Amino acid sequence: MSKQTILVVDDEQDLLDLIEYNLRQEGYNVLKAENGADGIQMAKEHMPDLVLLDIMMPQMDGIEVCDRMREDSTLSHIPIIFLTARSDEKTEIEGLNKGADDFITKPISTTKLVSRIKAVLRRFEETEEKVQKLSVHDLEIDKDRYIVTRGDEEFQLPRKEFELLYYLASKRGKVRDRQTLLNKVWGDNIYVVDRTVDVHVRKIREKLGDHYIETVKGVGYRFKE
Repeated sequence: MSKQTILVVDDEQDLLDLIEYNLRQEGYNVLKAENGADGIQMAKEHMPDLVLLDIMMPQMDGIEVCDRMREDSTLSHIPIIFLTARSDEKTEIEGLNKGADDFITKPISTTKLVSRIKAVLRRFEETEEKVQKLSVHDLEIDKDRYIVTRGDEEFQLPRKEFELLYYLASKRGKVRDRQTLLNKVWGDNIYVVDRTVDVHVRKIREKLGDHYIETVKGVGYRFKE
């Protein structure tokens, strides 16, 4: 079995070296970048299994890096974890709304950091094992390629938008509250506020139209029968 590769993007050289050492001890391949622009370039060249990303960096901050990766069809599927000294709720919400899979505040022990990385990778692998296509209404939702098609139209949604759409479509006709959606799409060990779901539903509607996902007032959402 080939080793998984983790790209660490951070402008603190000492922290890069520390994380690299501990991840290699756990059996991972490690790539390092000291700024956001180099991080995106390395992600395109090496297609890592996960990106560990700082926010405050030169040339391009981590929020922009995450945004660009989620909008890039070749990178949108890669899990992203923010590791940052920024601990305010606004930054955390922004990062998760951009499609990050976890948000970790520095400082954190390397043991806990490795544990969180393993949790995200495990959740991603479990999702990948269930590759299939859904045909609902006039949409075909292809989980293998993370692409939605409608006739001759093709939509490349950022990963979290796709996974939210896929989950709702797989349970079509059934109402799911926001907390259930957060747990199923973001994971039950990650703190994400309810409005994160609302933001992602709004983005899906902007791209596909508002006639697929219904709002059930005071409860949550459902994909129409």
